[in-house]
Amino acid sequence: MTAKPEKAPKKEKAKKQTPEQRLEAMRYNRMMYGPTAKEMKPAVKKVNYGAIYLSHPKFQSLMTAFKKGAAFKFEVTDKAKTHIIATDGSDISFNGKTIFYSRPMNRYEDHLLLDRVSMTQFQTTDALIHLAFAVLRSIPELAGHSLVYMQHQFYYGAEPLEDGIAERGPNLLLGSYRHSKVQEKARG
Repeated sequence: MTAKPEKAPKKEKAKKQTPEQRLEAMRYNRMMYGPTAKEMKPAVKKVNYGAIYLSHPKFQSLMTAFKKGAAFKFEVTDKAKTHIIATDGSDISFNGKTIFYSRPMNRYEDHLLLDRVSMTQFQTTDALIHLAFAVLRSIPELAGHSLVYMQHQFYYGAEPLEDGIAERGPNLLLGSYRHSKVQEKARG
């Protein structure tokens, strides 16, 4: 009775997966079943560019003045910086640089042009991005424009806006719009 009790046999531990085996297993699972819920990237939020300006009374006054050929000016604060948006009736400027300008087409319509150099200079400023799309959205005749903003850069159609500067110059014709500079006279 003085015999020592023997130790219980040790359980064999399951072998752990090596990092290489784990990567191979994950690669196989992704190939067969796709990414898991945690691995999926969140859906990109669609930004409604220009919406903050469209209903604002100062922006509406700016567009009215632009279409009538009058002057108007207001300030916008973005990331602790104040930007001045103004019109003298023939152009819309941002911090003193002309962004959009109009040229007469006929008695009732003007062409709206965009200055590519100024747009690319301020293309990382949120206030300008929203202003550009608000101007285009506020003129119904320009509803089919091809200006797009993605990856911190403006694109016109498929090419970046700054690519066309060297080939075609800084001016970009966006289309024509109806202005209200001429008073309609009643025929009698």
